[in-house]
Amino acid sequence: MQLGMVAGEASGDLLAGLLMGGLKARWPTLQAAGIGGPDMVAQGFEAWWPSERLSVHGYAEALKVYRQLVALRTELGDRLLAQRPAAFIGIDAPDFNLGLEARLKAAGLKTIHFVCPSIWAWRGGRVHKLAASADHVLCLFPFEPALLAQAGVPASYVGHPLADAIPLDVPRAAARAALGLGDGETVVAVMPGSRRGEIRHIAPDFLRAAQRLRTARLGLRCLLPVAPGLRAMVEAVVAEAGAQEAVELVDGRSHEVMAASDVVMVASGTATLEAALFKRPMVIGYRVHWLNWQVMRHMRYQPWVGLPNVLSEDFVVPELLQHAMTPDALATEVLRWLDDPGACERIAGRFTELHFLLRRDTARAATDAIAQVIAG
Repeated sequence: MQLGMVAGEASGDLLAGLLMGGLKARWPTLQAAGIGGPDMVAQGFEAWWPSERLSVHGYAEALKVYRQLVALRTELGDRLLAQRPAAFIGIDAPDFNLGLEARLKAAGLKTIHFVCPSIWAWRGGRVHKLAASADHVLCLFPFEPALLAQAGVPASYVGHPLADAIPLDVPRAAARAALGLGDGETVVAVMPGSRRGEIRHIAPDFLRAAQRLRTARLGLRCLLPVAPGLRAMVEAVVAEAGAQEAVELVDGRSHEVMAASDVVMVASGTATLEAALFKRPMVIGYRVHWLNWQVMRHMRYQPWVGLPNVLSEDFVVPELLQHAMTPDALATEVLRWLDDPGACERIAGRFTELHFLLRRDTARAATDAIAQVIAG
């Protein structure tokens, strides 16, 4: 069995790596190639290009590298059409993958898109592009297949693979022991994102918030997990903010850091869902280039941005966006969680319900759906 695959950024690589476990269980001699990251490579994926090539933060940054991305997509499409795999699976990255999928589908290849674009949140017109690009869509959230059906897009709810990968009972004691943390220490996970643009736009205020937290609570520890290949950049941002004493950098191990933490300060994205599955109270912050913000704020369909709030249809955790994301505001919201154990317990209960909703043995369910598309 030969498959083409493309995953952009660390979150897509994580999802694709988990998916490949199910694919290899179905097809032990599976060969998969395209664009991917270390989690996929660890499963035997042949990365013609690394997933970092698609790591772009917003419209302004995308415009700078537009020609390179178009050239990359053309070259990749040529190579896939020459090899003719049984199917192509685009993992997230819709702005890159949907155009590629449309070309491959028109040439007779089966195309599958894994992760429904957030048409329920903004840019609903993409559903028509999705219909022209994908033979089938694998959805992470239970309400998505019905929305796609209205536009004639075949889809399956497969649950979220992170809900399978993250244990229902949080291994807090084990995580703290592995990280050398004491049981009684107060720990804040600082997670400003894994993209270079996010580090530039978001990390400085997260670091200044960490400084304020350390001043407000003596002995509090702030741990910042660093994605592979970004340590030098993160160290430079930490030094520029003068936050060397405020945060402790940890290479990778983001799940251990979240499990060990009391509160997570996190950039909007997949990491917010990971924090919810670890039953952690959190403060969501996000900022983009001003041009991206002007575009996005006029295209939103609902008031929530963070996935825990979207899935709960309520502001169960605070969101601080664009100008509202200041060091003082971030630190204030973190301290509010730390000062209210009852609220932390209640949010853990809500997140446990969410965990059960999303747990569906995703790798197997997605593989079953992929097998049906290939056979059909």
